[in-house]
Amino acid sequence: MRVILDGHIHSKYSRATSREMDIPHIARFAKIKGLNVVGTGDFTPPAWFKELKDSLRPSPFSGLYEPLKEGGNIYFMVTTEVCTISEFEGKTKRIHHVIWAPSFEVAEQISDALAKYGDLTVDGRPTLTMSPPELVEVVTQISRDAFLFPAHAWTPWFSLFGAFSGFNRFKDCYQDMADRVYALETGLSSDPPMNWRVSELDRLAIISNSDSHSYWPWRLGREANVFELPEPSYEAIVEALKRKDSSRFLFTVETDPAYGKYHWTGHRNCGVSMPAKEAVKHGGICPVCGKRMTKGVEERVEELADRPEGYKPPSSPG
Repeated sequence: MRVILDGHIHSKYSRATSREMDIPHIARFAKIKGLNVVGTGDFTPPAWFKELKDSLRPSPFSGLYEPLKEGGNIYFMVTTEVCTISEFEGKTKRIHHVIWAPSFEVAEQISDALAKYGDLTVDGRPTLTMSPPELVEVVTQISRDAFLFPAHAWTPWFSLFGAFSGFNRFKDCYQDMADRVYALETGLSSDPPMNWRVSELDRLAIISNSDSHSYWPWRLGREANVFELPEPSYEAIVEALKRKDSSRFLFTVETDPAYGKYHWTGHRNCGVSMPAKEAVKHGGICPVCGKRMTKGVEERVEELADRPEGYKPPSSPG
């Protein structure tokens, strides 16, 4: 069965998100977009978690849920995004992570544990005072079936490789818990070929999700993951990613990275945007005002890549 998953979205309880980002709207427009599995988004806020439990019931497929009212064969995976804040080598690191849970029961246990590190009621994507390896340890101790990965890994702010508060190595971020992380999310401003250029990422499944804040079909599912599975179960999806099984995890649906607002280096106030090579020539300084520009994803990939443009690992899907 062909399974198309958008595993990272947000609910109406997140900042800058449509007030109509609820189960009926998500299910309706996910079907229009051609998805059949979609994340719930934001299971940590108690108010949204209650709505999820009131709106969804277990589906015939293990670990996935369906709307109580007709959902058009759209199945929901229990998901959330969190932000960790911690110190590393004297610098503050703010990193976003996506967590998938195999059931409402596990999600509730995860939320109870994370509430010790931050207020889960303030925003759909809570800020937690803990390090990335601490987060992985807490989540995977609750359930080995929980699945965690870095969100939009290259964007300048709040990401694993972000120019402002990120790391230069995956291992530095997750440290002794790195082997419990099996995937990395590209974000809109990068795509799998850009990530294949960094050899440290070879063991990871390179996945793509919309990070949608709106139910409109040009947002929802604008990036997604395509599987061929016997059935669309949580376990089957996670196992395909953990094993990097190219017969089950086929490929990702991608937006052109140049469409992402962080792809090129630039200075928004001056309306300046330029590719990596040109930004390097300018020394990262805005040619209009002389202030430092925001380093784009393309330039950041060039900094960390140890392979030439166009490299493709033999086992990669797509």
